[in-house]
Formats: sequence, structure tokens, C-alpha cells
Amino acid sequence: MAHTFADANHETNTIGLNQGGPHGLGDPNDKRLRKVEVEVLIPKIMRERAKTEKCLEEVQYFETCCKDAGILMPMKCQTENKALKACYLKWYNDEHFKAECREIYLEERAEYRRTGLSKKYRNMNL
Repeated sequence: MAHTFADANHETNTIGLNQGGPHGLGDPNDKRLRKVEVEVLIPKIMRERAKTEKCLEEVQYFETCCKDAGILMPMKCQTENKALKACYLKWYNDEHFKAECREIYLEERAEYRRTGLSKKYRNMNL
């Protein structure tokens, strides 16, 4: 199956790019990204990092409001929700943050291609 890469400077025939490497999973040093990696996997890392590292205070305020408001949460927590969305948006639009998350993804993918073990299984073996 052909893969689409986000970087259009590379050749268009990409069949077999995820072959090779020590475990047949692709070249660990390949820095090219497929469309799904750019549009889904890297933004997932950005969301997780924004929630757990960058917007902690806003997340805590929103969670506290939701717990206190119960079923009335959609009406009572609008201010906290707007603040949380603004914080997320700030980080999603930060180019340096995007580059950090891209590098994190590329390092995880390279390690997977080198070892044949996903991050989940590597952490279990520690």
C-alpha cells in the first residue's frame, strides 16, 4: 500500500518505505512523515503535552468546576472551558512546541523501528 508523505520534495513512489531496518519496520533514521503522522499522531502528542504540561492550571480549574457543577456543567463552566480552549489554542499555534512534539514523535518512531517494541512494551520491560 502506498503512503503519502507530508514533505512533497521526496519522490512520489513510496511503496516499501516501511520495509528494511533491523526489524523490517523501516529505516530508523528516516525523518519523512506520512500524512497520518502529521495530521493525527503528532497533534495527539501536542494535545497530551498541552494537557499534562502546559495548561495544568486551566485543566484543574475546569475539572473542579465540572465536579462541583454536576449536570449543570455545560452552563456553569463556560468561563473555565473558554480559558482551557484558549490555552490549548495558544500551544497548538506555537511553532517551537510543534517542532518539539515532532521530534518526540520521530524519536519514538525511530526507537520502535530499531527495537521492534512499541513505547508501551519498552516501558513494561524497564
